[in-house]
Amino acid sequence: MKRLRNHLIGIDQGDTVLFSDFEDGGEMWTGRGQRERRRRVSFSEPFRTEPSVHVSISMWDVDTASALRADAMAETITKDGFDLVFRTWGDTRIARVRLAWMAMGELRQVDDWDLY
Repeated sequence: MKRLRNHLIGIDQGDTVLFSDFEDGGEMWTGRGQRERRRRVSFSEPFRTEPSVHVSISMWDVDTASALRADAMAETITKDGFDLVFRTWGDTRIARVRLAWMAMGELRQVDDWDLY
């Protein structure tokens, strides 16, 4: 469990279209090639420390002729941002994906000093 040390709690959120491969025959739609997409997300202002980040699929357009496989997550979380990551595998064909995210953590206080 993440314990927050101050009363200045920040929540930042967004909704990002990660890819739209059906329009141009991209790899996610054809089911061949690179099956991972990632995008760097910057917070609207830095957190005091690394926040907790929640990711969910807010829209996906898929071919239902095969099993639906998906892995959506936040990686490389820093106080300034994180990598939004979506993966699929096997014969799953995905036309497009939009991911929603929410980050929650401590904000800097006026009394915070950077000594080193």
